[in-house]
Amino acid sequence: QYAGDAGVAISRYLQELKEGHIIGRSCPECSRVLVPPRMFCESCFCATDRWVTLADTGTVMTFSRCYVTWDMVHLEDPQMPAVIAIDGASPGMGIMHMLGEVDPDALAIGMRVQAVWKPPDERQGSITDIAYFRPVDTPDEGRGD
Repeated sequence: QYAGDAGVAISRYLQELKEGHIIGRSCPECSRVLVPPRMFCESCFCATDRWVTLADTGTVMTFSRCYVTWDMVHLEDPQMPAVIAIDGASPGMGIMHMLGEVDPDALAIGMRVQAVWKPPDERQGSITDIAYFRPVDTPDEGRGD
């Protein structure tokens, strides 16, 4: 049996996820907003200096349609992991998560998505406090909801 420490940045990140927020850290030197947050910028090696609350929306940067699980169970409906560029984070920053409520054939790079959060009483301070990301209408699609 063993235990580990998530550190300052990830501990706060996980606590904020439990509260239904996505956060990052800002670099004062190069102005990057890092998500998941880090206490130093790996681009310029400067210490990050403030917390930034980000949107729970973003853009699909890359994705996969998986018809076989990690333990070789065949799936009729695919699982769809994706890397999501979170709105407000610097370009190239993203989190990997599952997509849901999307037709696998409609899935595309550049698709706008929003987090679907678990109910507050089911959240545990984990990335899985976001159940999945679902597509959202862009203004030019105009569903109006």
